[in-house]
Amino acid sequence: MTLTELRKEPHLSSSSINDYVECGLLYKLGRIDHIPMEFKSDSLEFGSAVHLVLADFYQERLMGNTLLLKDIHALFETYWGRWETSPEIAYSKGKDFDTLLMEGKELLSVWYDKLPEDSFRVLSIEEAFSFSIPSIPVPIIGATDLIEEDESGTIIITDWKTSGRSYTNDEVESNMQLTVYQMSAKANGFKGRDILLKFDCLIKTKKPDFKQYWTTRSELDEKRVIKKITACWEGIVIDVNYFFP
Repeated sequence: MTLTELRKEPHLSSSSINDYVECGLLYKLGRIDHIPMEFKSDSLEFGSAVHLVLADFYQERLMGNTLLLKDIHALFETYWGRWETSPEIAYSKGKDFDTLLMEGKELLSVWYDKLPEDSFRVLSIEEAFSFSIPSIPVPIIGATDLIEEDESGTIIITDWKTSGRSYTNDEVESNMQLTVYQMSAKANGFKGRDILLKFDCLIKTKKPDFKQYWTTRSELDEKRVIKKITACWEGIVIDVNYFFP
């Protein structure tokens, strides 16, 4: 099933759990009442355009092809270009369509130049997942940006990020989303395999940068996330008193 199809049924996800933890009202307005946002964030849509470029890059790699930097720039022009005349985007101070177009190309140039050469085999790109834990009656859903396999058979799960700053070690080690990705991989065909997790982070600082943050998760980490998910579910049920789409 696609992620869109999975979202039609009651579920939890890393983003919905984080919304609830951050603000129960935010969760209710967005996830239950489905009240649309008044505007679209330029940084959010910029990140989405970058994400689509990376997905295309690895889709070509899956088919045995390598995109050139000019191809990367052309893809970004296409994806970001969808917003050129849109009144829906609220631009940050000092930003507009053209400045972000230029920044996107520059950021992707840095990513392209710094991306390490490897012999990893691409297994899937933006693959939707669903898995269950015994303590709640709805599945955990989501989609992993990239799953690869190295020469030793280790599974490598990558989450693409576009950020305004570098990540700290604590942020990487405590990130729930990566733990959920590992749990989903084990539940969907990779149980018993060695798994490495990483962020590929394109950093939108004054001087653009690209960093890879590698990490792992233990069974204890998974148990902690299950406990957190269970507590969030119990809180949601109490707060809204019904299941949600």
